[in-house]
Amino acid sequence: MAKRIPFNVIFVSDEDLDFPSNELNSHGPTVQGWRNHPESVIPNQEIILRLHNPAQICRIQVLAHQFLIPERIEIWIHFSPKGAPTTPSSQTFEYLGYISLSDNSATKFKSRELQSVSVGPQKGTHVKLRLGQNHPNHLNTNNQVALIAVNVIGFDIGSEDLIKLTESGTDIPLQSICDDLSFSMYVEESITDTVRAIEMLKKKAVNDERFEYARKLKLCMSALRSAGERMGRYALAKRQAVVQEDFIAAKLRKEQIEMYKNAVFAHLRVEVLMERDKTNQENDSFSEIYAQKPTLPQPPSLQDVAATLADLSSTMSPKLGHRDTGSTDGSSISESYSASLSKASVTQVDAPNSPQLNQIGRSPYRDSSASNSRTGSLRRRNKSAPRSSYEDYEERAVPALRQECQGAALLESDPCRGRSRLNERERRQAALPILTFGNDMVEMFYSRQYQDREDGLIHLTAILKGESSLDFAVGLNKIARSATLLLHRAVRDAVFSVFNYATETVRALFVEFVPGRVSASEVARCVDRLLPELLAKSGDPSPRIHTLAQHTILTIAACPEVREQHLIAPALSRSVGTGTHPRLALSRMQMLEQLALSQGINADKQSGLTCRALSDCGCSGIHHPSEPVRKVAERVLLLVYKINPRLVRKQLPPDDDVTRRNLLYRQLFTEFDKLDMQRRKEMLAGSRTGDAGAESPTNCAKTESPQFSLERKSKTVKHDSCENSATASPKKSILLNKNGATHSDTGNRNRVTHQVPNRQNGKEEYNVKVKQTMALSAFNSNSFDDEKPQYCPFCDWEYNGAQDELDKHFWKACPILTKCPQCRQVLEVAALNAHLTGECDAKISYITCKRCTEAVHKDLYEIHSMEDHCQELKPNIARCPLCHDEVEAPLDGGWKLHLLSTDGCRGNARRRAKI
Repeated sequence: MAKRIPFNVIFVSDEDLDFPSNELNSHGPTVQGWRNHPESVIPNQEIILRLHNPAQICRIQVLAHQFLIPERIEIWIHFSPKGAPTTPSSQTFEYLGYISLSDNSATKFKSRELQSVSVGPQKGTHVKLRLGQNHPNHLNTNNQVALIAVNVIGFDIGSEDLIKLTESGTDIPLQSICDDLSFSMYVEESITDTVRAIEMLKKKAVNDERFEYARKLKLCMSALRSAGERMGRYALAKRQAVVQEDFIAAKLRKEQIEMYKNAVFAHLRVEVLMERDKTNQENDSFSEIYAQKPTLPQPPSLQDVAATLADLSSTMSPKLGHRDTGSTDGSSISESYSASLSKASVTQVDAPNSPQLNQIGRSPYRDSSASNSRTGSLRRRNKSAPRSSYEDYEERAVPALRQECQGAALLESDPCRGRSRLNERERRQAALPILTFGNDMVEMFYSRQYQDREDGLIHLTAILKGESSLDFAVGLNKIARSATLLLHRAVRDAVFSVFNYATETVRALFVEFVPGRVSASEVARCVDRLLPELLAKSGDPSPRIHTLAQHTILTIAACPEVREQHLIAPALSRSVGTGTHPRLALSRMQMLEQLALSQGINADKQSGLTCRALSDCGCSGIHHPSEPVRKVAERVLLLVYKINPRLVRKQLPPDDDVTRRNLLYRQLFTEFDKLDMQRRKEMLAGSRTGDAGAESPTNCAKTESPQFSLERKSKTVKHDSCENSATASPKKSILLNKNGATHSDTGNRNRVTHQVPNRQNGKEEYNVKVKQTMALSAFNSNSFDDEKPQYCPFCDWEYNGAQDELDKHFWKACPILTKCPQCRQVLEVAALNAHLTGECDAKISYITCKRCTEAVHKDLYEIHSMEDHCQELKPNIARCPLCHDEVEAPLDGGWKLHLLSTDGCRGNARRRAKI
């Protein structure tokens, strides 16, 4: 395995005296790194590293400065055999490549960029880094460049591991995570050495099949890394204190590191896991500490360190009066702190049941008074026990637990004690609710305790339901307005229980309080204030929150006063843009569908549930990137199509072969055809109930379905609908003679019905006939679904007749279809070139190649023209956009042969060989 190769910096072209180049020789949290002189005139800075031993270099890591960043770093390598001169002027370096660094403006120059580049096994003894010009920014006024750390990873020359890894071709792993720069630069040095030793023990335990022991070592390494990063920050603060000559703070930081380190080691039982003397069988058994990921002890603050130092010095002063208190051993201090932590964690379990919590004083290591120092910090229950006995701590609770229990006792004695008072801004904001409900109730809504907010909502719900009354008479409109102001704050609460109570109160307001009691203008004001917050909550990631918000909005919409003023539907029927969040768009479309089903499609233009409003919203929803949104939008369009089919078809592209190549439109038009066929069957059944349904236009008009009566009122003539009803029966074979007569064969009798003069032109007549033929074929295919197997219309794939299965086949598996690389639309492979240049959203970026007729991106056109497959096409030949091969006879089944054969299109990910 690869390891870190130690090195020394032997040459730099320039350096700042405060940031010398020897900072690069070591790694650690306190390393400052190298930077060039502020007044340097050298354009490219060079740094030469000499490895301690010749090595096979595999990887080089560079940690850049946060704002003194070079644009690029070139990497050069040199191998010098033994006996050769090693001066920089006599060395010949081989160029390997360069590393580009970002300008770091995206992070506001607060983070450092770590670049790790693999150079392949390269034999070398020296590495040269050449730094380019700096990235200009407002913090780098002197145009300096800097490096925080450099790491060289590789193998010793002749290593067997390198030979094995080279033969296998796998990635080269690290011997230890401590060799990685992301670990060694942020973890304290002593912790790094301990983790390295534990990692060796873990490998040995795995070889010995001591898997429980190995699991404990792995969890210990993870916990030590987190503790080491914290200790690294402490070490950085200690160095900063030394720079500022604040030696008291530096001493406290030093003792803080030692105290926290010993506390962590004692909590994780590191010495037991290390097994320095012999194998410990206890490590192979279950341990509560390592039952799951261990939690680290609470780190000591500087006040804790100062108090512990004061206690220890006062305790040791009678015995060691001749010694200086400043020379106190740090191990004894850390042992005292770790002992207090361990005993505090033991008493934490029994502390809540202790009746003496209110009489407990300060914790032992925080009490630094002179009287306690002279007489002993604690009273011993056993006089013969030593002073360091754990019995001194058995009835003491940790400070946080003691404060929590004392706070709970105070709240039980005075419930209003923990409730915060309203400030001036909050009083102005809640002036009306205070006048209506009183100051105490409003303080519940503004309290920081969620239990108080829940109690306030329960009380408000009781008032709105009439279960509780106010102390003084207040107008109903004023109560509704005040409740809305409080609920506007409650529905935005982040605690789910509070939001749940808030939605229940909102439903009580509009279901039980508003009807027949509150004016229409006040109801509109309440809805305008609450609806935006509930709509925002309907797009929440949590299912229980957005489901509850949807239910609340639909409940408000069912209120008679809200329904009469049309306050909810217009907000939901707005067009859904492609940039709308999928969850928010899905919630809006689902609520709009429920309103259309429950309240019906209305002719009132202000209702928001008109055919035009619903069709506009549905047409915008079917173009949304999210599939669930498109599905609901299709259902909304089908609801409108049942009432006004002409309006829906007018807002969609024309129903032709080009449009039906789009899978979305094909499914939608298929559903439209089914509705049309159902309407024609209803019309036919109605016409047969008349005396002469197919012969008399008057009787035909009387037996017409309600849907067709609506269509006739909007620009449809009676005899046209009679003609449609007479020719719509799928059980008749229809023939047209040259004179315009229609011969209908009904089995036992033959009759000739003269065709009514058609007022349409030839194109419209052709379109009517095509639609009748499509509807007839759709009816016939639906009639024999149970008798004949179903096949894919493109690739003849057999399925069980389920529409969902066919849709899934279209979307993922059909070899004749593909997805547009730009808009992800599913279409035929043969139409991909025409789609990219004429229909796609990114059609501006594509042009048609004049030689091979392929759709090519404008930026890649010159490269495409130099490709071998860019050649002029022969007659009756097409070019496949996936594999660029020629397709013979594309109009006579050539595309199907090219795409469906196992040895066909090599660029088609859906070909049969892979299905």
